[in-house]
Amino acid sequence: MNIKFVLIGKTSFKFVQEGMDMYFRRLKRFVDFEISIIPDIKNQKKTTNQQIKEKEGKLILKQVKSNDFLILLDEKGKSLNSLKFADFIRNKQDTATKQIIFAVGGAYGFSNDVYKRADFLLSMSAMTFSHQIIRLFFMEQIYRAYSIINSLPYHNE
Repeated sequence: MNIKFVLIGKTSFKFVQEGMDMYFRRLKRFVDFEISIIPDIKNQKKTTNQQIKEKEGKLILKQVKSNDFLILLDEKGKSLNSLKFADFIRNKQDTATKQIIFAVGGAYGFSNDVYKRADFLLSMSAMTFSHQIIRLFFMEQIYRAYSIINSLPYHNE
């Protein structure tokens, strides 16, 4: 199985990028993991928030094939604890899902078209996090899921 992590814009915080790099190296042991960064929309000052979401949405959907399982990281999504998230990932592997795409929207969220295409909405918390910080939190959770799946001593419960 392949996991693709689709992000809007480059990571602007050095500590976030360093953490992402660390978890990227760790994840490569377990899964084909890819990060795809969609460039920020140019001339945002002349563009409404809705137009930005629509443009970003089209770019996100260009990354998704018809047989991909698209999961949006969204505060309106379903909340899973780490064990249930690991089970979710294991189930996708066991059912021969070829690619899961996890997407983080831009600062204004996702367009309606992206919501319509999504197979699942996943909430990381009832709190709202910046689209920058959530990248690191999520990669840690993916690594935690694989450590649970592979019975590594990373997750304590």
